[in-house]
Amino acid sequence: MSAHHPVMSAREWGLLLALSLVWGGSFFFVEIALRDLPPFSIVAGRVTCGALAILVMLRMMGKRLPTGLGVWRDFLAMGFMNNFLPFSLLVWGQTQIGSGLASILNATTPIFAVVVAHLFTADEKMTGNRLIGVVVGFAGVVLMIGPDALNGIGGNVWGQLACVGAAISYSFAGIYGRRFKKAGIDPMVAAAGQIIGSGMLIIPMMLIVDQPWTLPMPHMATFGAILFIGIFSTALAYTVYFRLLASAGATNVMLVTFLVPVSAILLGTIFLGEKLAGDAFLGLACLGVGLAAIDGRAFSYFRRKGWSG
Repeated sequence: MSAHHPVMSAREWGLLLALSLVWGGSFFFVEIALRDLPPFSIVAGRVTCGALAILVMLRMMGKRLPTGLGVWRDFLAMGFMNNFLPFSLLVWGQTQIGSGLASILNATTPIFAVVVAHLFTADEKMTGNRLIGVVVGFAGVVLMIGPDALNGIGGNVWGQLACVGAAISYSFAGIYGRRFKKAGIDPMVAAAGQIIGSGMLIIPMMLIVDQPWTLPMPHMATFGAILFIGIFSTALAYTVYFRLLASAGATNVMLVTFLVPVSAILLGTIFLGEKLAGDAFLGLACLGVGLAAIDGRAFSYFRRKGWSG
C-alpha cells in the first residue's frame, strides 16, 4: 500500500520554498563567518541568537516553556542530536569543503532517516520504493566521497564524512522528536526547548576550546552572518518547519531537501566563486533520484501514466 501524501496548498509550498532558502543560505553565511571565527564560536553564536529570537516569539504568542525535569532531559537530548552535534560537524566540515558540497551531503538526511526509522520504529518500516531510494542515495554519497577516499584519507574526506555524520544525527533526531507530539508539547515550545538545550551544551564547549576572548574582533560581515543563521536559519526556520510538519506531514516537509542544495550551490557559486567537481553533480543526481523514490509520488505518477496510456 502506498503512503498517503496530503496535498499542499500554495501557502505551504511558499513556506517550503522559504525554508529551503534560509537553510540553503545558512551554508553560505557559515562560509563567511569561518573567515573570522572557529566552528564552536559560530555554532554558539547561532544557537544563542536563535534562542533569544524564539523566546521573543514565544513571549509575543503568550506561550511558556515547561518546567519538568523529564521534558528538559528530552530537550537536551534533542538539542544534542538536532543542533549541537550536526551544527558542529557541518561547520567544521565547511572548513575542509565548500558550502555547496556540504549542502548536498546534508541532503542525505532522508536516506539515513529511512534506515533509522525502519530499525527503531514500528510504523515506518522499509518499503520497496524506500529501499530503492536508500540504495541509489547511498550510491550518490559513494560517488561524491569515493574518489577522494581512494587518494588517501585527507582533510577533504574527513570534511565530507563530518557532513554525512551530521545527516545521520539529524535522522536520529527526527525519530526522537516524535515524543514531543505524543506528549502534547506545542511545536513552537519544542523548537525553543531544543535550541536552548543545545545552547547549554555548546556554550561551555566554546569557552573551553575556542577561548573567544583571545580571538581578534570579527568583521561586521561576520556579525551579520551569525545574526542571519541564528534568527532566520534557526529560530524562524524551526518555526516554519514545525508548522509545516503539523499541517503538511513529514513526507511533504522532506521535499525541502531537494531544494536546499540548489540555493546553497547558487549562492556559493555567485558570491564565493566555489566550483563543484563533476562527481558532486553526479552524486546530486543520484541523491535526487533516491529522494524521489523515497517520496514515491513521482514514481506513482509515471506508473499511472503508464497504466492509463
